Amino acid sequence: MTTPFPELRRGLVAILRGLKPQEAVDIGSAIFEAGIEAIEVPLNSSEPFTSIESLVAKLPKALIGAGTVLTPHDVDRLHDAGGRLLVSPNIDAGVMNRANHHGMVTMPGIFTPTEAFQAIGLGASALKFFPASVLGPGGIGAIKAVLPAETVVGVVGGVSEVDFAGYAKVGVRTFGLGSSLFKPGMTVADVRDRAHAAVSAYDAVFGGKLDG
Repeated sequence: MTTPFPELRRGLVAILRGLKPQEAVDIGSAIFEAGIEAIEVPLNSSEPFTSIESLVAKLPKALIGAGTVLTPHDVDRLHDAGGRLLVSPNIDAGVMNRANHHGMVTMPGIFTPTEAFQAIGLGASALKFFPASVLGPGGIGAIKAVLPAETVVGVVGGVSEVDFAGYAKVGVRTFGLGSSLFKPGMTVADVRDRAHAAVSAYDAVFGGKLDG
């Protein structure tokens, strides 16, 4: 498990919480064209499955999915909408088993070693440390040291491009970008500029490659 995104160039996930269906294609296209190829629409957004369907249709080469996925029923709806990426704030066996059934890329939320090993046992594609800003690179690095070497570790929550270098020092190369990239009410131009800034910062640290 060297990367949860084998077809993508960067370990960046755009988290579009609060995205509206009527803006989904324009916002998503701007982000994808900037070089962020994984897009998550949290299910506590307005009509999230409509947005996901639109993004899947417009951006067939992107890894599109949902965040805040809490039930197996939500997993089935995500699959029906064409989503392949499942992100959750917690680790739930029912959700994971259903996602594995559909062959999805999964990033369950964890915070402790116990949760990390539970997620690994349930077949997680990657671990999502959340909220990462509470643990910071030092705390996440300490937990990462006891995990299997091939485990992919991602960080979400209070993370922006200014944090890439710090997390890189402990071997983290996958980042979920939320409010630093998108907030409801932003223009497409605003989001495009932020996406370009994030991609430039990622490439400066990692050379544009997930594996260094």
